Amino acid sequence: MNAIVDPRAATGDDILLRVRGLKKYFSIRGGIFNRVVANVRAINDVSFSIKRGEVVGLVGESGSGKTTVGRTVLRLLEPTEGEINFAGTDITRLSASEMRAFRKRMQIVFQDPYASLNPREKVRTVLGHALAVHKIGRPEEREDRIVALLEQVGLSGDYLDRFPHEFSGGQRQRIGIARALAVEPEFIVADEPVSALDVSIQAQVVNLLEDLKAHYNLTMLFIAHDLAVVEHISDRVIVMYLGRIMEVAPTRNLYRVPNHPYTKALLSAVPDPDKRARPDRIILKGDIPSPINPPSGCVFRTRCSLAIADCARVVPSLNEISPGHFSACIRTAPTPGDVAVPSLIQEHL
Repeated sequence: MNAIVDPRAATGDDILLRVRGLKKYFSIRGGIFNRVVANVRAINDVSFSIKRGEVVGLVGESGSGKTTVGRTVLRLLEPTEGEINFAGTDITRLSASEMRAFRKRMQIVFQDPYASLNPREKVRTVLGHALAVHKIGRPEEREDRIVALLEQVGLSGDYLDRFPHEFSGGQRQRIGIARALAVEPEFIVADEPVSALDVSIQAQVVNLLEDLKAHYNLTMLFIAHDLAVVEHISDRVIVMYLGRIMEVAPTRNLYRVPNHPYTKALLSAVPDPDKRARPDRIILKGDIPSPINPPSGCVFRTRCSLAIADCARVVPSLNEISPGHFSACIRTAPTPGDVAVPSLIQEHL
């Protein structure tokens, strides 16, 4: 018997980040009085949890809300609604000064290494800011710490007085990673950290993140659209579409036996050198709908070849189809004769 899952039921001391009913709407204003005329529903009722020391991949097409989730859980964007519980504290209730203390524990590696570094600041200044703001170490000790950080990410201490334009893209991203690690965080959001890099450099950066994760026992939300990279680094994967979660599963399960039609379409597009093992390519029709006016019911139904009439009326819940594997599709929901049993999913969501 399958069980309807309530992601809000996640409990357990091993959970570092728990997100419940998260929504993020961006207002569109217009008219003579500049009133709100519509909302862009970037995130719409998203719930998940991440265990300490776990790497969770977050994937989906452009416009699915991945980056917005990453920035909202860090409160770089203020949530419209919902709870973000980090290490037992709902950070949505913290003031700006209280939140500043949590910045040390929650960091981000940005997507674009060219735009995320101040072109007028030398490396020693870029990394020194974080140490100074959080009052880490005495001023005379900080240069040694900066050199150690650079060496940890595979760069030389001789680079301290160079500007960002003097580095390659991969080197800049390593500096961005060093900046995130400078304050010894517990949790990192890696927002498509390799998408702007050459393919030859991507593997180096991903391997670096894996090594640092093991060294520091980091917890990580790894956002990407490259499913091959996500498979390599993630323990579990969350699949998003138009602001909602479509599927969640341990990485091995998701890639071997995907359940949701959207996940199957994404995986079918991943290049495979062994053509005999490649599944038939699933071509999604049309573009992702506008988040200003998303489809009723299942938001994926307008592009799903398996959609039925009920898909327009029912918003599917995440349903446990096998241990640790959840899918938001009414075709996998319990039959009317089944009893929906709330699940404590601390090990999964």
